[in-house]
Amino acid sequence: MGPSHVRLRDVIPADLPIFFAFQLDAEANRMAAFTAKDPTDRAAFLEHWHKIMGQSDITQKTILFDGQVAGNILSFARFGDSEVGYWLGKQYWGKGIATRALTEFLTLLKTRPLFARAAKDNAASIRVLEKCGFKVSGEDKGFAEARGEEVEEFIFKLR
Repeated sequence: MGPSHVRLRDVIPADLPIFFAFQLDAEANRMAAFTAKDPTDRAAFLEHWHKIMGQSDITQKTILFDGQVAGNILSFARFGDSEVGYWLGKQYWGKGIATRALTEFLTLLKTRPLFARAAKDNAASIRVLEKCGFKVSGEDKGFAEARGEEVEEFIFKLR
Protein backbone atom coordinates (compact mmCIF):
# COMPACT_ATOMS: atom_id res chain seq x y z
CA MET A 1 0.00 0.00 0.00
CA GLY A 2 1.36 3.37 -1.00
CA PRO A 3 0.63 6.95 -0.20
CA SER A 4 -2.24 6.90 -2.73
CA HIS A 5 -4.40 5.73 0.18
CA VAL A 6 -4.10 9.08 1.96
CA ARG A 7 -7.01 11.47 2.27
CA LEU A 8 -8.02 14.44 4.40
CA ARG A 9 -11.29 15.10 6.19
CA ASP A 10 -12.55 17.53 8.81
CA VAL A 11 -11.39 16.90 12.37
CA ILE A 12 -14.11 15.37 14.55
CA PRO A 13 -14.12 15.03 18.36
CA ALA A 14 -13.56 11.25 18.07
CA ASP A 15 -10.14 11.99 16.50
CA LEU A 16 -8.84 13.78 19.58
CA PRO A 17 -8.05 10.70 21.74
CA ILE A 18 -6.05 9.31 18.81
CA PHE A 19 -4.17 12.59 18.34
CA PHE A 20 -3.46 12.60 22.08
CA ALA A 21 -2.06 9.06 21.95
CA PHE A 22 0.25 10.13 19.10
CA GLN A 23 1.42 13.09 21.20
CA LEU A 24 2.51 10.76 24.03
CA ASP A 25 5.33 9.26 21.94
CA ALA A 26 8.67 10.54 23.29
CA GLU A 27 10.51 10.18 19.97
CA ALA A 28 7.79 12.08 18.10
CA ASN A 29 7.99 14.89 20.66
CA ARG A 30 11.77 15.04 20.33
CA MET A 31 11.53 15.25 16.53
CA ALA A 32 8.84 17.94 16.64
CA ALA A 33 10.80 19.73 19.42
CA PHE A 34 8.33 22.62 19.82
CA THR A 35 5.50 20.82 21.58
CA ALA A 36 3.22 21.14 24.57
CA LYS A 37 4.93 21.88 27.87
CA ASP A 38 3.50 18.63 29.24
CA PRO A 39 2.45 16.24 26.44
CA THR A 40 0.83 13.93 29.02
CA ASP A 41 -1.64 16.61 30.20
CA ARG A 42 -4.85 15.34 28.59
CA ALA A 43 -7.01 18.22 29.88
CA ALA A 44 -4.66 20.86 28.40
CA PHE A 45 -4.50 18.91 25.13
CA LEU A 46 -8.30 18.72 24.85
CA GLU A 47 -8.70 22.38 25.79
CA HIS A 48 -6.18 23.35 23.10
CA TRP A 49 -7.89 21.26 20.42
CA HIS A 50 -11.41 22.43 21.30
CA LYS A 51 -10.12 26.00 20.97
CA ILE A 52 -8.57 25.17 17.58
CA MET A 53 -11.77 23.49 16.37
CA GLY A 54 -13.78 26.58 17.36
CA GLN A 55 -11.70 29.05 15.35
CA SER A 56 -12.77 29.75 11.78
CA ASP A 57 -9.36 31.20 10.90
CA ILE A 58 -7.61 27.87 11.53
CA THR A 59 -7.95 25.20 8.86
CA GLN A 60 -7.54 21.76 10.39
CA LYS A 61 -7.85 18.35 8.82
CA THR A 62 -7.47 14.77 9.95
CA ILE A 63 -5.06 12.72 7.86
CA LEU A 64 -6.45 9.27 7.03
CA PHE A 65 -4.32 6.40 5.75
CA ASP A 66 -6.32 3.42 4.49
CA GLY A 67 -9.28 4.76 6.48
CA GLN A 68 -7.37 4.97 9.78
CA VAL A 69 -6.57 8.23 11.57
CA ALA A 70 -2.87 8.76 10.89
CA GLY A 71 -2.46 12.34 12.10
CA ASN A 72 -3.50 15.93 11.58
CA ILE A 73 -2.52 18.93 9.52
CA LEU A 74 -3.44 22.55 10.05
CA SER A 75 -2.89 26.11 8.96
CA PHE A 76 -2.90 29.00 11.41
CA ALA A 77 -1.64 32.54 11.80
CA ARG A 78 1.64 33.07 13.63
CA PHE A 79 3.71 36.25 13.71
CA GLY A 80 1.27 37.75 11.19
CA ASP A 81 1.89 35.02 8.60
CA SER A 82 -0.01 31.91 7.57
CA GLU A 83 1.79 28.80 8.72
CA VAL A 84 1.23 25.09 8.26
CA GLY A 85 2.00 22.28 10.69
CA TYR A 86 1.33 18.55 10.86
CA TRP A 87 1.72 15.57 13.16
CA LEU A 88 1.72 11.90 12.19
CA GLY A 89 1.51 8.93 14.50
CA LYS A 90 4.90 7.20 14.65
CA GLN A 91 3.56 4.02 13.03
CA TYR A 92 2.79 6.09 9.91
CA TRP A 93 6.26 7.56 9.47
CA GLY A 94 8.34 6.77 6.38
CA LYS A 95 5.43 5.84 4.10
CA GLY A 96 5.08 9.11 2.14
CA ILE A 97 1.89 9.96 4.05
CA ALA A 98 2.99 13.40 5.25
CA THR A 99 4.08 14.44 1.76
CA ARG A 100 0.81 13.29 0.24
CA ALA A 101 -1.25 14.92 2.99
CA LEU A 102 0.59 18.23 2.69
CA THR A 103 0.28 18.16 -1.10
CA GLU A 104 -3.48 17.71 -0.80
CA PHE A 105 -3.74 20.31 1.98
CA LEU A 106 -1.96 22.88 -0.16
CA THR A 107 -4.69 22.54 -2.80
CA LEU A 108 -7.21 23.63 -0.14
CA LEU A 109 -5.18 26.63 1.02
CA LYS A 110 -5.01 29.53 -1.39
CA THR A 111 -2.98 31.77 0.94
CA ARG A 112 0.54 32.50 -0.23
CA PRO A 113 3.12 32.94 0.95
CA LEU A 114 2.72 30.07 3.39
CA PHE A 115 5.30 29.30 6.05
CA ALA A 116 6.39 26.21 7.97
CA ARG A 117 9.05 25.46 10.55
CA ALA A 118 11.16 22.40 11.29
CA ALA A 119 13.92 21.71 13.77
CA LYS A 120 17.22 21.67 11.86
CA ASP A 121 17.79 18.01 12.79
CA ASN A 122 14.30 16.86 11.72
CA ALA A 123 15.43 15.53 8.34
CA ALA A 124 12.12 13.80 7.60
CA SER A 125 10.02 16.94 8.02
CA ILE A 126 12.54 19.01 6.07
CA ARG A 127 12.27 16.49 3.21
CA VAL A 128 8.46 16.65 3.25
CA LEU A 129 8.46 20.44 3.08
CA GLU A 130 11.02 20.54 0.26
CA LYS A 131 9.13 17.92 -1.77
CA CYS A 132 6.04 20.14 -1.47
CA GLY A 133 7.86 23.20 -2.82
CA PHE A 134 8.83 24.97 0.38
CA LYS A 135 12.24 26.68 0.41
CA VAL A 136 14.33 27.68 3.41
CA SER A 137 13.77 31.40 3.94
CA GLY A 138 15.35 31.89 7.33
CA GLU A 139 16.38 30.45 10.64
CA ASP A 140 15.22 30.85 14.21
CA LYS A 141 15.80 29.29 17.58
CA GLY A 142 13.72 28.93 20.65
CA PHE A 143 13.24 26.88 23.76
CA ALA A 144 11.89 23.44 22.85
CA GLU A 145 9.79 21.97 25.66
CA ALA A 146 10.23 18.43 24.33
CA ARG A 147 14.01 18.68 24.55
CA GLY A 148 14.38 21.00 27.50
CA GLU A 149 16.83 23.15 25.58
CA GLU A 150 17.10 25.81 22.92
CA VAL A 151 16.75 24.34 19.42
CA GLU A 152 17.60 25.82 16.05
CA GLU A 153 14.99 25.58 13.32
CA PHE A 154 14.58 26.39 9.67
CA ILE A 155 11.78 28.66 8.52
CA PHE A 156 10.34 27.53 5.19
CA LYS A 157 8.33 29.58 2.72
CA LEU A 158 6.06 28.54 -0.13
CA ARG A 159 5.37 31.31 -2.65
